[in-house]
Amino acid sequence: MAWNLRWKRRRILWRCFRSRGAIVSVQDRTAAIGADAILCFSTVRNEMPRLPGFLDHHRRLGVGHFLFVDNGSDDGTAEFLTAQPDVSLWRTGAGYRAARFGLDWIGWLMMRHAHGHWALVLDADEALIYPYWETRDLRALTGWLDAQGREMFPAMMLDLYPKGRLSGGGALEWFDSGNYSIQMQPKMRNLWIQGGVRSRMLLDDPRRGPTLTKVPLVKWNRRFAYVNSTHSILPRRLNHFYDGGPSGILLHDKFADGAPGRAALEKARGEHFFDPALFDNYYDALIADPVLHGPHSKRLRGWRQLEALGLMSRGGWV
Repeated sequence: MAWNLRWKRRRILWRCFRSRGAIVSVQDRTAAIGADAILCFSTVRNEMPRLPGFLDHHRRLGVGHFLFVDNGSDDGTAEFLTAQPDVSLWRTGAGYRAARFGLDWIGWLMMRHAHGHWALVLDADEALIYPYWETRDLRALTGWLDAQGREMFPAMMLDLYPKGRLSGGGALEWFDSGNYSIQMQPKMRNLWIQGGVRSRMLLDDPRRGPTLTKVPLVKWNRRFAYVNSTHSILPRRLNHFYDGGPSGILLHDKFADGAPGRAALEKARGEHFFDPALFDNYYDALIADPVLHGPHSKRLRGWRQLEALGLMSRGGWV
């Protein structure tokens, strides 16, 4: 098993190295990265409405530099990012799914620029929060993790949705507090949490629900490799989620105003799942502009509420 995983990691790293020719630099400011800077990596496509809030939130947390790959945006995303003084940008027209959903491109950039840094890998519709995040920045968190000998910080993705229809423009302040299942994946030794509103409302088979556990923050080494989005990573010791340490939440705004139209575009592109045809009903349910709010929905009040519900943990960080 260990031998097979080592070879798997080497194959992934080779894929990342080969992908370097698929991305072209638009604005490279990486020479300004400080030795102790916390970095953030993301692949984006037509994310202009989200990017100002995404950047502001993670700047406040202490991210020192952002490295983006733009996959063919035509809504001003690339122009906006190029103008940001703490952003380096690459572009590509290559296939997102063929590049392991962008991981090959991001993996190459991490090999080049993230070694020895604490690095976040996020989608533009995710916002990281963690215990005390309003008063303790990422430098405080990563300093504590370093002192504890921890190389990673896990988080659970939490879908937020409005009270009314998705197209109504309501605030994304509701979430499912229950109906989650947890399994241990024996091969990678990572927790596999499924459930939430997508399994409850949008999928015929809840077993096809998205994996909600991620390892978005890692003290990066160029020999590390993400395997399946940021849900699992090699070496597999980094997959020991929730082993008594702290954990966070990725607030997920996938269901913002405009989600029905975006779902129609994603269905047409067929780039977001290994077998997109299996998820036609999922896209159709979103295109129908549903009301996701239900009797058991809870309004988001803050990280202490999420901790009390067992969705995140301080894990000894006080």
